[in-house]
Amino acid sequence: MSGIPPMAERRPHRMEIHGHARVDDYYWLRERENPDVIAYLEAENAYTDSILAHTKELQETLFEEIVGRLDPTDMSVPYELDGFFYYGRFEEGKEYPLFCRREGSMESAEQILLDGPRMAEGKPYFAIGGRAVSWSHNLLAYAVDYVGRRMYTIRIRDLSTGKDLPEEIELATGSMAWAADDEHLFYVRMDPETLRGFQVWRHRVGTAASADELVYEETDDTFVVGVDRTKSREYLLIGSYHKIRSEFRYLRADDPDGTFEVFLPRSGEHEYYVDHFRDHFYVTTNADAKNFRLMRCPVERTDFSSWEEVIPHRDDVLIEDVEIFHDDLVLAERSDGLVRLRIIPWDGAEEHYVEFEEPAYDVGLSANPSFESKLLRFDYASMTTPHSVFDYNMETRERILLKRQRVLGDFDSSRYISERIHATAPDGASIPISIVHRRDFVRNGSAPLLLYGYGSYGNSIDAGFSPSRISLLDRGFAFAIAHIRGGQELGRSWYDDGRMGKKKNTFTDFIACAEELLSRDYTSSDRIYAYGGSAGGLLIGAVINERPDLFHGCIAAVPFVDVVTTMLDDTIPLTTGEYDEWGNPHEAEAYEYMLSYSPYDNVGEMDYPHLLITTGLHDSQVQYWEPAKWVAKLRILKRNENRLLMHTNMDAGHGGASGRFEQFREVALQYAFLLDLAGLAAPSGMM
Repeated sequence: MSGIPPMAERRPHRMEIHGHARVDDYYWLRERENPDVIAYLEAENAYTDSILAHTKELQETLFEEIVGRLDPTDMSVPYELDGFFYYGRFEEGKEYPLFCRREGSMESAEQILLDGPRMAEGKPYFAIGGRAVSWSHNLLAYAVDYVGRRMYTIRIRDLSTGKDLPEEIELATGSMAWAADDEHLFYVRMDPETLRGFQVWRHRVGTAASADELVYEETDDTFVVGVDRTKSREYLLIGSYHKIRSEFRYLRADDPDGTFEVFLPRSGEHEYYVDHFRDHFYVTTNADAKNFRLMRCPVERTDFSSWEEVIPHRDDVLIEDVEIFHDDLVLAERSDGLVRLRIIPWDGAEEHYVEFEEPAYDVGLSANPSFESKLLRFDYASMTTPHSVFDYNMETRERILLKRQRVLGDFDSSRYISERIHATAPDGASIPISIVHRRDFVRNGSAPLLLYGYGSYGNSIDAGFSPSRISLLDRGFAFAIAHIRGGQELGRSWYDDGRMGKKKNTFTDFIACAEELLSRDYTSSDRIYAYGGSAGGLLIGAVINERPDLFHGCIAAVPFVDVVTTMLDDTIPLTTGEYDEWGNPHEAEAYEYMLSYSPYDNVGEMDYPHLLITTGLHDSQVQYWEPAKWVAKLRILKRNENRLLMHTNMDAGHGGASGRFEQFREVALQYAFLLDLAGLAAPSGMM
């Protein structure tokens, strides 16, 4: 290694917790405005640039490859609502989309609603958040963020003139819904310190935001709120969301000055979701149903005693989503790690499933705004099949491909093959692994492999498609997803067994998956790499403390690695709502358990794999100082000369750069890091 890495100054910070003193040498790095902090981050960036200077040409090649596969004029499949066809599209060479519509048919004149490229001019960061069109389709409320901390400003555009109205609503989350009168917009404001969406306000078009009325305030700081409307558009909903419980309030959309009523009071670990069809509310609930069941109740009686079962609970099938049509009910059900679409006619005719043939795939319900349609729109992709949009005729069972993502260049899906295998965890659990590689891949242990994992919040990581991933596959890499506990791939129990006091299952599952891939000769110990981001970065940090010998190199993107200190500080964004994910460290037992795996707290004097760690200065979800502190501590304690690199995007937040193409600069950096370690630079066809 060349150069001298920057060393953060040790400034001990003492805390008393549960009767014990705890010292944090790098606590001071959280001082965002401190010039010493900025200088340290910039020094780390300079060091990373110097160590990877010899890969600059490779990074540029990778970047050009990746963006060269993207359709420069890509366009979403339009969806129709009240005779208007809405869609987004890109113009060649532009970083941001245009949101558009056509009235009557797709042959009519285009109306540009939001011109992303123009709105982003001169802005180092730009993102359009939530968008809501009024019932008359004459007004558009939209949210924009110019920093990357997801603190949005809401504007209202008169679509007849294309001009914004004078009012601006600051500190919004982007969650909003129109009342039926086209005069009232309901939206969510956030706490500027914790960034928790906690208030719902009513805004009257044409008045200043200062005159807005508070409709609801969520006083329990473990909940966040959102506002929406039912598919029928007859009701507005305020949802209070917690990791393992929820509560809804409802109001007729034609009564904007009315009072929201509680649908069913929150209790215990009851999680439920509400929609409306005809004379009933339909409720997806986990009451006496770990994997959820579907119930309904009359609109005038929402107490639990009035609920009746529509679809019963099953121990081996998780209900993930529900779509109601006039003639059919559609369920997105997860079974054995894969989602299936179940079509149930209301008239009692034979039900059926939409069939998918690949061993691993990613499928989900898409925009279906009309009750009357016989066509179900869904999205589909696999590790070898680009993202596709289908309309499925629920009566004739005909499947119509509306669009398949164009992958430019010489991409041919037949060159690649996907597989699905299982690993056995220490407690006997069978962990699915999805794998993709070129068809000419030789399984003799000589090839490099990148293993990805997440395993938190019940988020299931499905086997989808990535155009950028081709740059690894064509250079000889295999790519694998470890479907570890903490997600919901195998039902709600899969999530429960990977959170709170069972969180370590997430880490041992990932280790078991790596060992299984090694035992089957997909790769070897000096050719296996790992990647995880956010809570997946926690996974990487915990795994390398437990098994520093397992991987040759790892990437931790925006990693949540300072678990204990962060969860002790309820002034940090998103902390209080996480207690039922990680535990509350103010409680001694939870504190001790979290302390036993927190990556930052368990850095030891040992040999670590090569590491690339990325973050964003304005990250609102995982504060930049977590990876910064982690790197500083690793610099002191790690014993070997393996690379330890950190890159901070000084202009962005949790999602990195905001532009369509610029976001792939970081991907190119990550891939160059891996390929350089693996001794691979050119695609296999270019070697």
